Amino acid sequence: MPAAEPPLVVVHPPIDSRRNVTVRGCYAGCAHRMADLLDILRCAGVDCDRISLTDPKTVEWRGGGPEAW
Repeated sequence: MPAAEPPLVVVHPPIDSRRNVTVRGCYAGCAHRMADLLDILRCAGVDCDRISLTDPKTVEWRGGGPEAW
């Protein structure tokens, strides 16, 4: 049985009100708020209109969800 595919995006735990973001396992940027996260994802080639930021199969929020900055 194949292993589960990792999430496309990982938003790491907040440190000093910022969160590091990885896309497909590579560092993509540092977000201070949701608007920053969306900009980082777009720059990394993610179609933000086609994903749900609350779907754990797509985005893994570590150390708190989208409300924790």
